[in-house]
Amino acid sequence: MVVTGLGAVTPIGNTREEFWRRTVAGESGIAPITAFDASLFTTRIAGEVKDFRPDELLGRKEARRLDRFSQFAIVAGREAIEDAKLPDDAECKRRTGAVVGTGIGGIITFWLNSEKANENGTWSKVTPFFIPMLMSNAAPAHISMSYGFQGPVFATGSACASANDAICVAYNYVAYGDADAMITGGSEATVSPLAIGGFCSMKAMSTRNDDPTRASRPFDKERDGFVLGEGAGILVLEEYERAKARNAKIYCEILGYGQSADAFDLVAPDPDGNGVRLAFERAFASAGVTPQEVDYVNAHGTSTPIGDPAESRAIEKAFGDRAAHIGVSSTKSMHGHALGAAGGIEGVLTAMAVHDDVMPPTINYEYPDPECTLDYVPNVARRAPVRVAFSNSFGFGGHNSVIVFGKVR
Repeated sequence: MVVTGLGAVTPIGNTREEFWRRTVAGESGIAPITAFDASLFTTRIAGEVKDFRPDELLGRKEARRLDRFSQFAIVAGREAIEDAKLPDDAECKRRTGAVVGTGIGGIITFWLNSEKANENGTWSKVTPFFIPMLMSNAAPAHISMSYGFQGPVFATGSACASANDAICVAYNYVAYGDADAMITGGSEATVSPLAIGGFCSMKAMSTRNDDPTRASRPFDKERDGFVLGEGAGILVLEEYERAKARNAKIYCEILGYGQSADAFDLVAPDPDGNGVRLAFERAFASAGVTPQEVDYVNAHGTSTPIGDPAESRAIEKAFGDRAAHIGVSSTKSMHGHALGAAGGIEGVLTAMAVHDDVMPPTINYEYPDPECTLDYVPNVARRAPVRVAFSNSFGFGGHNSVIVFGKVR
């Protein structure tokens, strides 16, 4: 299984190339919220996608019928599909599908139309596109309709593991011969009063409002919560021999995956990392690799007091002596936590890390935490061989999903 196309819309770049370049440079996309007046919230910062012009990218009529999360998915999907140069013929369209994850879906549509209904005291101001814009499967559906793809098309929803789970499902469709190619990843757009208010009530987010670029600091002792992000990351998966036969550009191979559940708590991770360790073990078995072959882990690393140590402990347990020799970075330090899109966005980066032999940094790492003792590729990207890499995503509900990327063998 190989990756032949990549597309991205993120807080630090609206194309794959810009996103990768600015990630390697260690740039932060965290800034004061502009989508609404956040002055009354305890958290007033986020990783917003900037300079995104849906009317120009999609056409004004089409853009108005799409929630922001679908807009992101379509634009990132278009880049990935064009990058892959999939054949434009009837057979390819019949045998290509799209599985895209999202944790929340059209929450911005929900917020805006609720505001309209409350202001006017009537449902008549609610857009007739409200339901189609709201539904989580809108993103893959629109990708399918844009290109005439008639393979399996639907959304996955497992909180912050949604995109990784989508990639797992897409992998299986190609592996089992049910599709020749799959468009997959995740998209999310939740920078709204509802989402910010909900996470503020949970006291889950950073309140470092006066220093936004340094607010997301995974594994650092001074971390005080995650920073919300948004965007989309889309990958095109194909069977290797098919991709090779059509002389496709190949970024890397997807070797396998591992999934598990903590069975512990709805929002808190198992502090001992036992569920995550199980996902790692299943990933090793699926991919046919050993800990000694792994060079890099793109961590879930949300910058929360509880989550980061739990993930570090899980890596230590699963990788044993090898753990101390693996680069482990959290790119959420730069683009924030995009919830259900995280695995797609970070999947793009992990594929590029394998392709270019570069480990992205964890920026804002200044004060080591005695509970987090791994090599977090602090502050500066590292050029080093990346033979095999893991990309981790964990979601509320105890959902754990790990994708294994590697050089084509």
